[in-house]
Amino acid sequence: MNYPLKVLVVEAHPDEAEMYSGGTMRLLADKGAAVKFMSLTNGDAGHYQMDREPLKRRRAREAYTAARHLGVLDYEILDIHDGELVPDLAVRTAVISAIRRWQADIVITFHDDCPGHLDNRSAGRAVREASGFCTNGNIVPEVPPLADAPICLKMTDYGAIDVHKHDVVVDVGASIDAKLKACAAHATQFYEFAPFERGFLNEAPRIGDWAAERAFILKYWPEFMYTQSGMAGAGEFAESFQLADYGRKATAKEVKALLGV
Repeated sequence: MNYPLKVLVVEAHPDEAEMYSGGTMRLLADKGAAVKFMSLTNGDAGHYQMDREPLKRRRAREAYTAARHLGVLDYEILDIHDGELVPDLAVRTAVISAIRRWQADIVITFHDDCPGHLDNRSAGRAVREASGFCTNGNIVPEVPPLADAPICLKMTDYGAIDVHKHDVVVDVGASIDAKLKACAAHATQFYEFAPFERGFLNEAPRIGDWAAERAFILKYWPEFMYTQSGMAGAGEFAESFQLADYGRKATAKEVKALLGV
């Protein structure tokens, strides 16, 4: 099948693509775009009770459920321990291969040059370093190179809020419930681990009470759901992307036209 647009979101842990770009990806999927998520770790450290192996399996199941809510066609999860991501040759090779196999027009990832989770920064660096090799057939020769490098965008996370630029703002009001349901699929993170770490585990909603689940996520993660200061042109809910200084050069206007926003 020929898709008008192919997008790859490279995250560090299962659940981040959903949280930071899920609304936009659902809008694109609804327009016929082919969207893939790639997590560079398996998320096996993200809990206060579960051991690594059962947690890894549970988080994969959560990711695949979330993908269905967003119309995401593929969710690749590398078997690298959470908290141990290093942007080495093996990871760079995996990212180059994924970009080429997906024939990505756009690649979205984290900032690599600011405070925050080291895995997230490493994911951003891996994409930065991979982007320059996507058209070079002598690098990773077993996967055919792309004719053109992809456009690269940065999504924000908690460590990048103060440095992130709102170059491309997407109004996700029409897809916010799909995004919230994708986040809710990651119960280990949104209803267990993060509430435990941040001290509001006693407020976690009963699973199956969607109104309570929805309200809980909107209350405790507002900076990644609601429109923030500087996000011009959006309604109540928005997501924001910054033009990367690597990959194929494009203006914000060109990216907005490509996304159809």
